[in-house]
Amino acid sequence: MFSETVELRGHIIDSLILPKVLDEILTRGAGFKIAEIKVGQNRVDQSYARIEVSASSEETLAEMLLRLRQHGAEVIERADVQLAPAPADGVFPENFYVTTNQQTFVQIAGKEVSVESPMIDSAIAVSADKRSARSVKFYDIHEGDIVVVGQQGIRVEPVQRDTDRTSIFQFNATVSAEMPKTATIREVAREMQRVRQRKGKILVVAGPSLVHTGAGDHLEKLISLGFVQRLFTGNGLAVYDIESALYGTSLGVNLKGGALVEAGHENHMHAINRIRQAGGIQAAVDQKIVTRGIMHACVRQGVDIVLSGSIRDDGPIPGVTTDALEAQRIMRDKLRDLTLVLMMGSMLHSLAVANMVPPSVKIVCVDIDPRAVARLTSRQTFRAVGLVTDIEPFLRELTQQLEHPDATSSGVSAS
Repeated sequence: MFSETVELRGHIIDSLILPKVLDEILTRGAGFKIAEIKVGQNRVDQSYARIEVSASSEETLAEMLLRLRQHGAEVIERADVQLAPAPADGVFPENFYVTTNQQTFVQIAGKEVSVESPMIDSAIAVSADKRSARSVKFYDIHEGDIVVVGQQGIRVEPVQRDTDRTSIFQFNATVSAEMPKTATIREVAREMQRVRQRKGKILVVAGPSLVHTGAGDHLEKLISLGFVQRLFTGNGLAVYDIESALYGTSLGVNLKGGALVEAGHENHMHAINRIRQAGGIQAAVDQKIVTRGIMHACVRQGVDIVLSGSIRDDGPIPGVTTDALEAQRIMRDKLRDLTLVLMMGSMLHSLAVANMVPPSVKIVCVDIDPRAVARLTSRQTFRAVGLVTDIEPFLRELTQQLEHPDATSSGVSAS
């Protein structure tokens, strides 16, 4: 038998880290012996466990230790990381370490270095002076860059459950379509108020369905109230929002009456043309061509807009980044200092953000499709809450809570 001793520290009991580690060992056919365990005596105390892990082969043990590291387990006999040069631009060396979005540390020359910008499915590049390390995608790597390989000398620090038992984020909960949502929306509003009071930043990730469902007015109000600092979306939402502002329709459907407008299917093309003629969204607002709507509110409030294109876009309007890799770089750069992300009706954009956002950032995901909600919240343990509901009633109630935080519930339900 081959064995190694690992240690766990932190809130390993109430964050379910210890049960996850033991389950990981058993389900993979390995064995364990708990050599020492110390359980915190109150809510703020941390716990400690030392576990001897054994397996039938060296390969099985190495694979096991890789899995356990994702839960924060540390091998007692730690060594420096192994490094190898990238063989070509855009190519990692063989056996490169594949990252998670958890905070990661690497040991270099006996010193532990924090990995900058942790994100899922990347590699770790070490600076030439070996004093810093960062997560990198394929397009970030150049021939000769130093990359971490193997599993040695790596420590992962998983997000742990808050000791404040009042937080809605501690349970990684999804509120289904059949359950009342007013209490959850009220807590989301309180969290957004706390973020603003602490001068944090809130990102909204939204899809065109937000406009189609008539929720655009509520997002516009949310922006005007100062609760949005960044907006990630595609060409579609911007176009349909501007179409709505200019013609009162979204894809030719009257947003107030719900009926198709004569020749309304042409409106989004006319909207694109007017923005292109003006020279962009900012110019259209300055020239008073666009006088209301989400884009208008963003310009007036100084919201940082990132528009990413797709192969199905009409136009696109000026300001849309059509290079997917460049759009990813821009998004990564603007995710570094966020506090909270509100995702609504945009699974593809939201997945991109969920894969890149730091684990400390809280996520609220709203979608009518329960599968989308489950997928988008699954990787943010103790930092995500999902609501299965239509976007319009959710945003309507959220803006009411933010406008009148001390008022009692108005009876409007997002169920």
